[in-house]
Amino acid sequence: MYLKNALRAATALGLIAGTAVQADTITIATVNNGDMIRMQGLTEDFTAKTGHEVEWVTLEENVLRQRVTTDITTKGGQFDIMTIGMYETPIWGQNGWLVPLDDLGADYDVDDILPAMRGGLSHDGTLYAAPFYGESSMIMYRTDLMEAAGLEMPEAPTWEFVAEAARAMTDKDNEIYGICLRGKAGWGENMAFLTATANAFGARWFDENWQAQFDSPEWKEALTFYLDLMNEAGPPGASSNGFNENLSLFQQGKCGMWIDATVAASFVTNPDDSSVADKVGFALAPDTGKGKRGNWLWAWALGIPAGTDNVDAAREFIEWATSKDYIEMVAEKEGWANVPPGARQSLYDNPSYQEVPFADMTLKSILSADPLNPTVDPVPYVGVQFVAIPEFAGFATEVGQEFSAALAGQQTADEALEKAQALTTDAMEAAGY
Repeated sequence: MYLKNALRAATALGLIAGTAVQADTITIATVNNGDMIRMQGLTEDFTAKTGHEVEWVTLEENVLRQRVTTDITTKGGQFDIMTIGMYETPIWGQNGWLVPLDDLGADYDVDDILPAMRGGLSHDGTLYAAPFYGESSMIMYRTDLMEAAGLEMPEAPTWEFVAEAARAMTDKDNEIYGICLRGKAGWGENMAFLTATANAFGARWFDENWQAQFDSPEWKEALTFYLDLMNEAGPPGASSNGFNENLSLFQQGKCGMWIDATVAASFVTNPDDSSVADKVGFALAPDTGKGKRGNWLWAWALGIPAGTDNVDAAREFIEWATSKDYIEMVAEKEGWANVPPGARQSLYDNPSYQEVPFADMTLKSILSADPLNPTVDPVPYVGVQFVAIPEFAGFATEVGQEFSAALAGQQTADEALEKAQALTTDAMEAAGY
């Protein structure tokens, strides 16, 4: 008996030692959005299953983009996993900067990932980042304020209706603003919103010959409409507001409408965080009757930079965080409304999730976005709220700064558009287009 127990003890020690040898510590750069914060809180489950420890670097969206871009282009090696999106992933994959995710386990079920998400995170058919969540954009609105204004939100409204409703709901004396929209400068902040919005007005970044189009009447109409609406019905200091700032305003009951990422729906309807959780309705992003809605397509995804020494551990984490089992775990702990949305078809086939009030509108919004044909008139680029070329992040951020300055009252729409035309033209000529 003693010998048998001794052998068992030796075997157990051997297994522990083997796990310790294989265990790694991985560093993950991510954005400070609610779903990522929740993921960090659940990381103990991953460590318990694999032995791997996780260190987090959590950053504001614009800072994250700068840090991971600098790190991967300079081969800095600070991160084993990066939170990236549909803009970076195909470009970096083509450059050989990301580890291909073409060997995920059979249980992972890559084919369950929504085609729009899988396609946007691939290059030449190879997946280079796995979607933690996917999103489009839609209208979130206060049903009580809409009713008080004597209006009824259509499922597919026009921008004309949205502007009318925003002005009707505005009560600045009581700090209620009819509409909250992104104004913070950044290619993924105000320019994500404004590019998608401009698509609905018939504007585009470039014509088919890669000539900048900010001197077009369509861009003037789109930007002027946005500035007038925000000045009349938006909150003060809007030029500093991005996703998180507007989320906070909406949860405090200060926004009649908010047009932003579909992923925000779980936050504005969570009674633990939102004072208006039981008064929120949803609608498709607006159009102007020209055949394009002002909604984008995006995924916050997890990719592995080439050159990391912890590829296997990083891949294990990605399989854990973007799996069906992770969704089930979040649902069990925090309810179906709080699972990361927009990535897997099986989620939308699940009867429990179909009861979530925003599930159907989220899926409709995602399916209505077309990155291959994003604009009214033809364009030579792919991308709804971005132009999928390496130079875009640089000049689009500069354009965003000009438009944010216009929102702050520091220049007119015409002045901002003139500067946008010049700096975009210069950047494209320098790049050889």
